[in-house]
Amino acid sequence: MSIVMVIIIAVSLSMDAFSLSLAYGTLNMEKQEMKLLSIIVGIYHFVMPLIGMWIGNKILNFLPIRPNTVVFIVLLVIGIQMIIESFKQTREVSFMKFSELLIFGLAVSIDSFSVGLSLRVIYSNPFICATIFSLSSFLFTYLGLYLGKKINDIVGHISTRIGGIVLIIIGFFYFF
Repeated sequence: MSIVMVIIIAVSLSMDAFSLSLAYGTLNMEKQEMKLLSIIVGIYHFVMPLIGMWIGNKILNFLPIRPNTVVFIVLLVIGIQMIIESFKQTREVSFMKFSELLIFGLAVSIDSFSVGLSLRVIYSNPFICATIFSLSSFLFTYLGLYLGKKINDIVGHISTRIGGIVLIIIGFFYFF
């Protein structure tokens, strides 16, 4: 798989963090808090796919299933879940403590874990993938926090839907 596809997947995975960051951007967070939250999300997006890859390799050793089929199923499920979540009308926003920042980072990184289940199929070097996922999620989280006040109501739901659709399309690309 090409590095371009890895970047597309990274951006798609970052849409969840971006859309939620738009909502949290309305809290007038200090620049230090915005940086900290972005770094936490970036770290999670580095570690989670590697953990997912390790677990995915263990699972594929026991199940006689094509790795491309696993990629298709994982991306399809994540994409559909992102689209469904984007239609929820309410998003609760409140000031976050450090523990809440960690939970926020984990919540928006679960999809990276799922993609990690089939990471070796996506690209031959999982550390390059994890690094790209990490940088993309860091940038999109920070951008979302920064733009949150101005465009949350317009872009928040749309960006999540676009990310979900892109993941589904990529999943079909692997399946066929």
